[in-house]
Amino acid sequence: MPRVQLPAVTPNRRAWNRGRLVGQKRSLLPKQVWAIRARLELAGNLHDLALFNVAIDSKLRCCDLVSLKVIDLLRDVRIRERASVVQSETNKPVQFELAENTHKR
Repeated sequence: MPRVQLPAVTPNRRAWNRGRLVGQKRSLLPKQVWAIRARLELAGNLHDLALFNVAIDSKLRCCDLVSLKVIDLLRDVRIRERASVVQSETNKPVQFELAENTHKR
């Protein structure tokens, strides 16, 4: 059976990630975290400020963070000092402590 040589196919457009840094990014510096908190507070955006504070405290992935409910962080009327969440990707429970800064907001 004869083997057919097909011409090499070259893409017509440039790859979206060519020349860009992809993969895991460096973590935020404390100075950057405080700058973000200050901007959110000055803008009066309490929802995003609370979500940002919980994200920094818990170090959860985005998918787990957005699936959190208010009831997960409350006990009666007070905010819990310690919370537990089951991660969606690993199905392992993760405990984290909420900082005092998060309690005040």
